[in-house]
Amino acid sequence: MNYMKILLLLLITVTAWSKNGDDDPSDDSMYFPSGNEWETKSLSSLGWNQSAVQPLKDFLIQKNTRSFMILVNGRIVMEEYFNGHTPTTTWQWNSAGKTLVATATGIARQEGLLDINNKVSAYLGTGWTSEPLEKENLITLKHLLSMTSGINDESNLVIKSNLTYLADAGTRWSYHNVFQLLMDAVADAANQDFETYFNTKLKSKIGMEGYWNNGLIFTIYHSNTRSMARFGLLALNKGKWKDEQILNESFFNESVSSSQNINPSYGYLWWLNGKTSFMLPGSQTVFQGTLIPNAPADMYAAMGAEDQRIYVIPGKKMVVIRMGDASDPQNPNFALSGFDNDLWGKINAVIDTK
Repeated sequence: MNYMKILLLLLITVTAWSKNGDDDPSDDSMYFPSGNEWETKSLSSLGWNQSAVQPLKDFLIQKNTRSFMILVNGRIVMEEYFNGHTPTTTWQWNSAGKTLVATATGIARQEGLLDINNKVSAYLGTGWTSEPLEKENLITLKHLLSMTSGINDESNLVIKSNLTYLADAGTRWSYHNVFQLLMDAVADAANQDFETYFNTKLKSKIGMEGYWNNGLIFTIYHSNTRSMARFGLLALNKGKWKDEQILNESFFNESVSSSQNINPSYGYLWWLNGKTSFMLPGSQTVFQGTLIPNAPADMYAAMGAEDQRIYVIPGKKMVVIRMGDASDPQNPNFALSGFDNDLWGKINAVIDTK
């Protein structure tokens, strides 16, 4: 009878580990949350440096962060909220939402609704720019995905009068909000409005809660922090959620590879770390070196103004989320900022297991 009791206790312990995923160092399977439940993993079970957590939190607060999450194998290792932010608070993704548009475009492609090598006018009709027709016809959906349309970037307001010729498509990389016309192309190809298509094909499948809102310059996605983390988890798994390949893996791999050789640190609306050089929004300067030196070289990231971030690190099976106000209110920036490298210095101190 005593042996039976011991076996029963062991069974209960193993079952508890399998239910919450916490403190079981052998559990390295990939986890996907269902409903509002989300498994956790303790820092101690990963061998992380607990003493470095408070300096990380202090830095996040100092830099106007509202929420911060770290996932490993899909399980929550850190989840912090500051300045009145809560798990149910919605916040804008800003340009980090570009990656949602790239994903929806890829889904439409795999469904045979569109071809990214087709010219944009095949979906929007001719005259969607103020360029000469022969120059407009050079612009494909792929050029919008890779920021190489050649359209004048003096104004980020995407209206026809602003879409004037600057260079032939494919010859110049420039960060520009013209990408949002991909949403119109997807809507035309799917014969329904973009948000309906997005909600059906992506949002509902991974359990996101959020909405698209027409901003002053472009349409911006809003969601809570965990919904952002869900999308990061989808990206970590190269478009697969549980047993369903929502986005074709080959297209996803294209998305997180250099989309052109002008700015190798840019894919299909994703920023890429670990490349030999990079360019920044609003500049034609080519900087030598990697995008974020303190971050893992295999990292790809969704980056939005005021430091909205999804960092995905395949080698560590990790996703990091940051939402909040600009780390530097005097310089809200469009995407990359010095904040990224400083933040990764703090993160590294926590995850260092040496």
